[in-house]
Amino acid sequence: MSKANNFYPQYQEKSGWNALLPPRIPRLSAPKNDDFDVIVVGAGITGLSAARSMANINPQLNILVIEASICGEGSSGRNSGFLINLPHNTGMSGHQENITIAKKQIALYQEGMDWLKSIIDTHHIECGWNPVGKYHAAATDDGIKHLKKTLEHYQEWGIQYTEFQQGALEHKLGTSYYRFGYHSFNNIFVQPAALIRGLADTLPNNVFLWENTPVIKLEKGSKYTIITPTKTLTCQKVIIANNGFSRKLGFARDRLIGIYTYAGLTDILDDDTWDMLGEEPEWGVIPANRLGTTLRKTNLKRFMVRSAYSYENERPLSEVKLMLEQCFKNRYPYLKSHTLSLVWGGTTALTRNGALYFGKVDRDIYISVGCNGAGMIKGTIFGKLLGEMVCGLHSPQLADALGFQRPSWIPPEPIRSIAVKSAIQYQRFKAGLER
Repeated sequence: MSKANNFYPQYQEKSGWNALLPPRIPRLSAPKNDDFDVIVVGAGITGLSAARSMANINPQLNILVIEASICGEGSSGRNSGFLINLPHNTGMSGHQENITIAKKQIALYQEGMDWLKSIIDTHHIECGWNPVGKYHAAATDDGIKHLKKTLEHYQEWGIQYTEFQQGALEHKLGTSYYRFGYHSFNNIFVQPAALIRGLADTLPNNVFLWENTPVIKLEKGSKYTIITPTKTLTCQKVIIANNGFSRKLGFARDRLIGIYTYAGLTDILDDDTWDMLGEEPEWGVIPANRLGTTLRKTNLKRFMVRSAYSYENERPLSEVKLMLEQCFKNRYPYLKSHTLSLVWGGTTALTRNGALYFGKVDRDIYISVGCNGAGMIKGTIFGKLLGEMVCGLHSPQLADALGFQRPSWIPPEPIRSIAVKSAIQYQRFKAGLER
């Protein structure tokens, strides 16, 4: 079993998505300069978006992005590849009704989606962009209640959806496991590692990317000092975009929880097996319970299964593989094989109330962390807005982002560990057949 070191996770296995791609030459050379206008810590979706935003606004800025791992191997390249433009947390508010806050979130996420698509189109990034939407499905009474409550929100927000009872859902997904579900078009599928690699490799010319180099210390002074294992750098402004590992640099220590999640992919499936997995060439299912099982039939003719959480440390992948394959078998018992040939873990950062830690936290330090497991579009738009903020731009969108609720306080260890592990155990039990 591996665990995170002080500054970045050391995973047991490569991202399955990244393993499917051709080899890439990472940018391992240190910058010749020691001083920059802005240094961005983290080259996931948030950091890359912030760097691109600043570079486009001011091409004269000298920007450095430092990534502890290799682009495509970080958390942004390890998720399920759902780009969802609906809010997970509709309680984010100051003094306004939830529906107002939700609609502001939806507008922000749509702006992020549109901006990301324009980058992909401009640079011809091949990432499997597919706007086919997503399913939500339930196998239990509690799950059905939860989904129907969500649909009440959809009605308030003006979101279109189609409901499916068990028989119709079986026709779509190829399994009778689920008793109720719905589909909405508020999702894009991508190959996440291909997306991150494409964004990293098409950064503007005034952005220098330095991979496989953790930031181990940040010191304040007339300028900020960024210390890495091999080089010390200075800058006027800093952006913190390394999600849960921002705590290791002294940020959001009492606001973030580090969680590992797990996924697996099959080998390329034969035509008979592929046809048994529903009528559509690509679809995805989000479970009714947070600790349930996410499924994705990919346009690569591979099937993905994602499930389970663990606190701070990665579980043994031999154990994880058996668990994921059982989740697969439970839903498709008639398939001749349930083998997942690629299995991996990935980190995410949760906040107690689901709010994002976003904004200016010191004289010239800006931060966007705490994606709460739904970070691809959220990271895109909040990274973009953070870049605008650094450049001194103001907009109604930035005002909305700064007006959302802030993450609530989390108790220190050992109370934190006991509480989180107990919550995972309880939610696992509560999930039941949704797992």
